[in-house]
Amino acid sequence: MDPSDLDAWAAEAAAAVGATVGDGDVAAVLDLARDAAHGIARPAAPLTTFVAGIAVGRGLPLTEVVAALTAAIERRSA
Repeated sequence: MDPSDLDAWAAEAAAAVGATVGDGDVAAVLDLARDAAHGIARPAAPLTTFVAGIAVGRGLPLTEVVAALTAAIERRSA
């Protein structure tokens, strides 16, 4: 799938729930999902991104959420 297709889908999905997707958000979430899938287990990818969404929905910046979850993945897989 072309990255622009993912960006378009993310924008459409966000609009469907009254949200917006910022520049770089799609790549950050996909990288987080990849790290969870490889560092924990494949099923951890959607679960981790769900947790990230909850945190962002509560007002935490995505960059901080990704950093915290990436650190947790690294601790768990060490």
